[in-house]
Amino acid sequence: MTATVPIGEFSRLTYLTIKTLRYYHEIELLQPITIDPGTGYRFYSTAQVDQAHLIKRLRELNMPLPEIRAVMAAPDQTARDEAIRVHLERMEAELVRTRDVVASLKALLLPSAGISVEYRSIPSHPVLAMTSEVARDDCDQWCEYSFGTLYEQVGAAGLAPAGPGGATYAPEFFEYDRGEVVTFVPIEAGHRERFDAVLDLPARRFAIAVHAGPFTEFDRTYGALGSHVAEHDSALAEPVRERYLVGPGDAEPADYRTEVCWPIGRL
Repeated sequence: MTATVPIGEFSRLTYLTIKTLRYYHEIELLQPITIDPGTGYRFYSTAQVDQAHLIKRLRELNMPLPEIRAVMAAPDQTARDEAIRVHLERMEAELVRTRDVVASLKALLLPSAGISVEYRSIPSHPVLAMTSEVARDDCDQWCEYSFGTLYEQVGAAGLAPAGPGGATYAPEFFEYDRGEVVTFVPIEAGHRERFDAVLDLPARRFAIAVHAGPFTEFDRTYGALGSHVAEHDSALAEPVRERYLVGPGDAEPADYRTEVCWPIGRL
């Protein structure tokens, strides 16, 4: 059994202010079942209380109003639950990101242990590579796709990589949040004819630091290594090279090990 109640009473039943209920009516999110033609007073059904409670909770979860409208207009329970599930997964990912940022901020407050820099000359060597202009926000997806493709090609040829995979990042990638990214997997020189997309990484002398931990903390290693180079050497205006000694598929992010290679000279 349901009953019809005025907007003030409905406000008490739902913990939504009259102002909010009027707004939800205006945007056709939660409409009264009837409006007095003489006074314009709104009336609601007690059957709408659960709907109002759902809207309230979704707003507390920062779901945008258009998405809430889609949830409320879902044709059945399954469709409604799926829309809510997608939003919850997005929120959980955001919570993880917030936790990581908080941990990173706390680490910044601790005294710096300094950085260990190695100088190494790396000769030119062949790699199976994929090249694309990539936006910073899309870089994770691009790397996942391209490395998956490259390692699959090497495996399909019955070969093992000749070293850890890596990537180069053009200066524009950092300057404009978009630039050329080359992902690569080293191969033996004798096998280059078995592939189409082979290039030779140029011989360079690098200042190298090992980044320990997740990729979200790269800025700290870049900052320390780049500062060291600026203070002691002369950097080439060329892509920075990264070599993934331990990366996705090998360990958890906390155990990643990446060589960040800052180019300082030609061989």
